[in-house]
Amino acid sequence: MNLLLLNSAQCQDKFATIEGRQLEHLLKIQGARLGDSVRVGQIDGLMGQGVIESIDTKQARLSIQLDTPPPEPLPLTIILALPRPKMLHRTLQTIAAMGVKKLYLINSYRVEKSFWQTPLLDTDALAEQLILGLEQCKDTRMPKVYLRKLFKPFVEDELAGVIEGSQALVAHPSTQAACPINCTEPVSLAIGPEGGFIPYEVDKLSQQGFKSVHLGPRILRVENAVPALISRLFPA
Repeated sequence: MNLLLLNSAQCQDKFATIEGRQLEHLLKIQGARLGDSVRVGQIDGLMGQGVIESIDTKQARLSIQLDTPPPEPLPLTIILALPRPKMLHRTLQTIAAMGVKKLYLINSYRVEKSFWQTPLLDTDALAEQLILGLEQCKDTRMPKVYLRKLFKPFVEDELAGVIEGSQALVAHPSTQAACPINCTEPVSLAIGPEGGFIPYEVDKLSQQGFKSVHLGPRILRVENAVPALISRLFPA
């Protein structure tokens, strides 16, 4: 945790109250003590410094000063076929940590119906994973996550508005065009499930203006393909 990310309920005037997971990290990982200074930020707000005014095993109280804007977000929208639950939490953290601010989790032929029943899709559970990613990369802007359980209605009725003004790409291994690098314009990137989108789905995306691109001859897991694609499109 490189940034202690605070919600509005934790903050009062120029003070913040820390409990639970964040307090445990302060005590056990950072070895924080009275008077120590730590990096803090407020969700969707500024970053700065917090000074520990009191701390014990139940609670810490910090005086905070927030005066630094978070890093600029990537001009990237990701449209991702819902991964299996054990990959979803890592993927959410990665997307948040790499600066993506808009994510659509969509259905696909190869997405098992049971995936949509995972508790990880609950609002609080999604926020927890996104916050972990933001704390890692020192950012405060929460990504927006949209759930779309029906592929065809989403593609035919909504997708055109989602990708408007951007370069639309679909990661698809069996194509000839390599994924572009160093993009200077907004990008909308569709990434399929394990095994990729089926031909019907690729065709529906192409009808909306998506161009198929690949990362090379190797087939990557979703959790590896996501950071690889982002880093190629918008390298640090």
